[in-house]
Amino acid sequence: MDLKTSPAKPLTADIVLIGAGIMSATLGVLLKELDPSLTLAVYERLDEVAAESSDAWNNAGTGHSAFCELNYTPQRPDGSVDISKADKIAEQFELSKQLWASLVEESKLPDPSAFIHSIPHMSFVWGTENVAYLRTRYEALLGSPLFAGMEFSTDPAEIERWIPLVMDGRDPGQPVAATRMAIGTDVNFGALTRALFDNLRRQPGVSFELGQEIEDIRRKEGGLWRVKIRDRATGKSRKAYTRFVFIGAGGGSLTLLEKSGIPEANGFGGFPVSGQWLKCTKPEVIARHDAKVYGKAAVGSPPMSVPHLDTRQINGRQELLFGPYAGFSTKFLKRGSYADLFRSIELGNIRPLLYAGARNIPLTKYLIGQVLQTPEQRIAALREYYPEARPEDWQLETAGQRVQVIKKDKKQGGVLEFGTEVVTAADGSIAALLGASPGASTAVSIMLDLVQRCFPEHAASPAWQATFRRLVPSFGQHLAANAALTQQVRAHSAQVLNLV
Repeated sequence: MDLKTSPAKPLTADIVLIGAGIMSATLGVLLKELDPSLTLAVYERLDEVAAESSDAWNNAGTGHSAFCELNYTPQRPDGSVDISKADKIAEQFELSKQLWASLVEESKLPDPSAFIHSIPHMSFVWGTENVAYLRTRYEALLGSPLFAGMEFSTDPAEIERWIPLVMDGRDPGQPVAATRMAIGTDVNFGALTRALFDNLRRQPGVSFELGQEIEDIRRKEGGLWRVKIRDRATGKSRKAYTRFVFIGAGGGSLTLLEKSGIPEANGFGGFPVSGQWLKCTKPEVIARHDAKVYGKAAVGSPPMSVPHLDTRQINGRQELLFGPYAGFSTKFLKRGSYADLFRSIELGNIRPLLYAGARNIPLTKYLIGQVLQTPEQRIAALREYYPEARPEDWQLETAGQRVQVIKKDKKQGGVLEFGTEVVTAADGSIAALLGASPGASTAVSIMLDLVQRCFPEHAASPAWQATFRRLVPSFGQHLAANAALTQQVRAHSAQVLNLV
């Protein structure tokens, strides 16, 4: 779309960003770097930024890089392991680190210890078949420069040195295996989002309003978008006019996308999945674990429910979490309405919703089982990863809300997707991000793609191309096929972000 033509009606801003999460923050920063003359208006329904999916307590925080997430490396029928998705996600996370490092170097982000820390990423399995799978996965990943340095062990003593909690009290006759990537990270996306918005607020031409509910989005004559906004404190409504709208409202994006009326939105639905954590309350236990340890997901469970014993840095404190335990709620946001799911149903998506539901009966059964879990059952699940866990050392915390994408499919009627989906109008004047994991960790890659898709002529210009390469040095190159470049950009990012 064109950002420079004179509109018939006065603009509120060139760009409207809906939702104050990591996606809007990343897109806003990129666009202002690419063209500082652009004006931006940010609207958020809550009274604080990064309070939903981007918040550290609401699941975002691992720094997903596919080092330890086994659901990104499925086993084929012949026993081999497909690493294509892991390669893609690992490369996407490297792009994120490169942008953050560039912004730190230019003093546009604060001390990186405010939002990112180094921590090993590990996979841990038990049982003969799972050990064989992990070995095959390890051997396959070693062929990619993005996984250089990965360690593999079936030695209980070595694994105990890496993760003592996981091995304490474990049956010595149980076959176990683990992989370890020492260069893993922990990212507090809530802190990062706030820092990115602080940077935007300091720039001219940026307005930022909290407590604003988006009631409607409509295309008007002349190509502008009219956004109807209601102040939640006063109840007063007003209208904003813009050339481009980005809907980055997490679980609330689907309903807003439907309001836009663009044909590309037809047929999309959402399936909400809630979550909970067990949070460790005993400092002595927390201090003994320094890793993100991921296992294999239960059959029929969504990828966001892959169990992990997870060390995190949140608000200056080390925390230890286990989970997440999945659940079901008709809310699309943690602070949303129980009517969200029903409001999202339209004539255009009823068929995909029904077909996807019929084809995901195991998932429905799994979620019912999770909802009905007793405290004893949750501790039993924890003890598979920490055999000596004591119930009195853990408390249940509510995590975030995720909305998995359901979309039309010619062959199957409707398909449930577990990744992220960017929906754009044909002319690139409006875009929305739907879906969940790996989400926040790949925000930079997703937004780079969105910018090129929605502003193709500008993105191809020498000025924008130079800015892309300044911010993300490996832009336009394929890291998985270039070991020297991978090592170079990874080493630079690690040095700037204090990850060495």
